[in-house]
Amino acid sequence: MENFIVSARKFRPQTFRSVVGQQHITRTLKNAIERGKLAHAYLFTGPRGVGKTSCARIFARTINCLNPTAEYEACGTCESCVSFAKDRSFNIHELDAASNNSVDDIRALTEKVRIAPQVGKYSVYIIDEVHMLSTAAFNAFLKTLEEPPHYAIFILATTEKHKILPTILSRCQVYDFSRIRVEDIVDYLKYIASEQGVSYDEESLHIIAQKADGGMRDALSTFDRVVSFCGVNLSASQVAESIGALDFATYFRATELALGESFTELLLLLDSTIQRGFDAQIFLAGLSEHLRNLLVAKNPQTLSLLEASEGLSVQYQRQAAEADYDFLFNAINLLNQADTTYKASTNRRLHSELALIKLCALKKKEPIAERYPMPQIVVEARATERTEATGSNPISPDLPVLNVPPVPIAAPPAAPAAAPPAAPAAPPPHLPPHLPPPPPHPPPRKSVQSPVSPSHPPPLGRNSRRSLLVRR
Repeated sequence: MENFIVSARKFRPQTFRSVVGQQHITRTLKNAIERGKLAHAYLFTGPRGVGKTSCARIFARTINCLNPTAEYEACGTCESCVSFAKDRSFNIHELDAASNNSVDDIRALTEKVRIAPQVGKYSVYIIDEVHMLSTAAFNAFLKTLEEPPHYAIFILATTEKHKILPTILSRCQVYDFSRIRVEDIVDYLKYIASEQGVSYDEESLHIIAQKADGGMRDALSTFDRVVSFCGVNLSASQVAESIGALDFATYFRATELALGESFTELLLLLDSTIQRGFDAQIFLAGLSEHLRNLLVAKNPQTLSLLEASEGLSVQYQRQAAEADYDFLFNAINLLNQADTTYKASTNRRLHSELALIKLCALKKKEPIAERYPMPQIVVEARATERTEATGSNPISPDLPVLNVPPVPIAAPPAAPAAAPPAAPAAPPPHLPPHLPPPPPHPPPRKSVQSPVSPSHPPPLGRNSRRSLLVRR
């Protein structure tokens, strides 16, 4: 049986032209080779699986090629290129800093730097995951990185630029690799599918590309797994099932039910999604992204932000015409909040269902209970329960209502008129006329207790004592 090689290794780029999605990097490196302006240290930084190490190997192979092409690509036939292809080149050295991050490893590397190349012009040292080096190792590497021999070139690769010392960054030319666009990943997957004899539809490759999140290595690994599950015929439903992602039809149906304010069917759709093995949070996050795509599909100026195939883009525009901006804004905000608080919820299914019910109530302002009245059977059952519990007969809507005239309400009695002020009373006959009359109710006099108790006489002063002695 022939040994299987994964697509990430089998279709790894060997030239600058075959690198996908990093044209700004490859063009700069080719111009530097053409003009002979090579730096002694480079730093390649960016997300995982976007071609940092591949570009470092291509660059090292090209600058040591004995017969470069007119486009400044490696020829692939000279001794340097052949030795590099067979992993026996003495000019290109790779070091994994994740497992060799001590001071002794860096000192061993600096000892190799003293050896001049035997074939080619440069000795290239590629240090991958350089952010894993210890602080002592970085400090031991500073002097060699600042003043290396003229034939030594260092290429550092990392996914976490912020962990590298500023003194290292100042000695390197920094190249920022960007995430690969979905369209570029889809085009490269089409090429690989044609090389392997795999048939596909456009939506299946878009699902793989969106799942990769801008990394070509993740896209190729997912492609191998999907081919193992589906065979040589790829369909969107099978691809979504194999990689654990919901297909686009589920979100189109969910949005249609939300616009139609049918929350019962939307809850049943959520239940069927959970029964298929998907988490409710995946449904909420995917529906939020779907509504975002509808928002950018409403305006022709933002249509370029929609990363979808041509047929899928038409479906987005058709459904976007049925939803207004207010609904999309509020729906995205609602689902984003539900996704954020999902982990902190005790009953996560109820949390998701409540978010979908609120989603159906966004188009109208009245409460959802008024738009979805309780069925008559439930009303009659509750009325019967109330009768049995209280013993009273509730008024049935089928019984006639007596027209009882309203009982008149008596007006409150008027306040009595204020009496005129009374004349002053005449003084008693036994008092002189010039004296005022006594008060009608004199206030009681308070008994004032003497502060000096008779059992405790007050202390005598000096004069009192003298008078007492004279008397004696």
